[in-house]
Amino acid sequence: MKLDDIDRATLRVLQRKGRISNAELADLVNLSASACHRRVQRLEKEGFIKEYVALLSPRKIGVPTTVFVEITLSAQADEVLDNFEKAVARIPDVLECHLMAGTADYILKVVAEDTDDFARIHRRYLTRLPGVAQMQSSFALRTVFKTTALPI
Repeated sequence: MKLDDIDRATLRVLQRKGRISNAELADLVNLSASACHRRVQRLEKEGFIKEYVALLSPRKIGVPTTVFVEITLSAQADEVLDNFEKAVARIPDVLECHLMAGTADYILKVVAEDTDDFARIHRRYLTRLPGVAQMQSSFALRTVFKTTALPI
């Protein structure tokens, strides 16, 4: 399915205002409410809209510290990669895990209350991940820019 200009406009609005009413969305993209509703349903069905979520404030939730952890594995065999990926997916404090090309095999995005809490996460979870040869952690001092909206 190809996206047209109205699809793109619809997706841009929904990425930033996921709770917008169908009537408001229809007005913004110049469609009738029923046509807008059908279009959004089609975008959901075709997989362009994956899910709807609430984005929470890490500070209000109590996890204002972001740590990026670079991990190098001891081997690149499928079994080693699979075991690592299954284990890291079970760590509640890891928000993202990316398989990388470059010096690190994986980069994790971890949230914590503070440095002491990260030390707990490191001891309890990260040091127990299978196949890890080396790990390097970098603390974010401040988030300059952050978005979940993809360029459309």
